[in-house]
Amino acid sequence: MKKFELITLPYEANALEPVISEATIGFHHGKHLQGYVNNLNAAIEGSEFENMELIDIVKKSAGGILNNAGQILNHNLYFTQFGKPAGDNKPIGHIAAAIDAKFGSFEVFQKEFVQAGATLFGSGWVWLSADTDGTLVISQENNAANPVQKGLKPLLTFDVWEHAYYLDYQNRRADHLNSLWQIINWNVIEQRYTEK
Repeated sequence: MKKFELITLPYEANALEPVISEATIGFHHGKHLQGYVNNLNAAIEGSEFENMELIDIVKKSAGGILNNAGQILNHNLYFTQFGKPAGDNKPIGHIAAAIDAKFGSFEVFQKEFVQAGATLFGSGWVWLSADTDGTLVISQENNAANPVQKGLKPLLTFDVWEHAYYLDYQNRRADHLNSLWQIINWNVIEQRYTEK
């Protein structure tokens, strides 16, 4: 059976402060994500999913298996898109051109993306994805859903489950979303966009 493991963060737990605190990383990565990994490994044992790749489980499963597999995929993409805070942090290369082509400017995109995250009712994620032509799409996904289920390539995501921000921002979800731009590693987003 294929065993899934908790991803190793590509930075120290305190590297994203003050945008995301070390305490939040500890709970979010070390407790919540670890829980999804443990639950998925237990749920797929002896099932048709036990030797599948994570992305295929997300595309083909439902119920508890999907909830845990989707959350692992979502969190893996989320945690690996960050880097140390930077003031004037903007997209580069092909992704920058695609954002300008679709939204008119990075600032318009930021506003629309944060608005989608701030207005998502309940728990879930806001995503920037690309369709098969490379055209960008913003989507709200509830709970553990992921754009791969709609045939899209996920590029960038903000987690709007309360556990992602409550220790640092309490109920100020929009403040949290606006602050995340400082820690996006646009090299990672560019690589996701351009890889075949």
